[in-house]
Amino acid sequence: MKIFRAFIILSILTTLTMSGMYGQRKLDEQTVADLQKTGQYAIGVSDERQFKGALSMYDFLVENGVEIEDYEVVVKGKVVADLVEGSELETFFQKYKSKVRVSICSVAMEKLGVSKDELFDGLEPIPTWSVRILQLQAKGYNTLTY
Repeated sequence: MKIFRAFIILSILTTLTMSGMYGQRKLDEQTVADLQKTGQYAIGVSDERQFKGALSMYDFLVENGVEIEDYEVVVKGKVVADLVEGSELETFFQKYKSKVRVSICSVAMEKLGVSKDELFDGLEPIPTWSVRILQLQAKGYNTLTY
């Protein structure tokens, strides 16, 4: 069942990636019904395009009538260096600040020399990306990772 849900989420992300070129798509009723079986979603990302895509998928799901209880983006990799105050990604994130939780891998922060004080408001450091994804899966979240 989790594999099926992950497949649906992957299909949606692919649709979102393509929607910039071909226009927004509408989910069919069965897909929405399947996605309604849980309201918890987590997406693990590692670059800017994936970060923006994961946030945009929140809008896509809501616009298609999917009720979201919890939505979390878990971030690792070099994009962590771009999640600092005054960045373009801070501006992009403002729309989602009260809707989406964003967790940042502390290991990536350390490797890239980014301190908690440099992160823009609304981001939460976590011990590791991998453990957070596993924790969310254990809590029943639909998860998708890149």
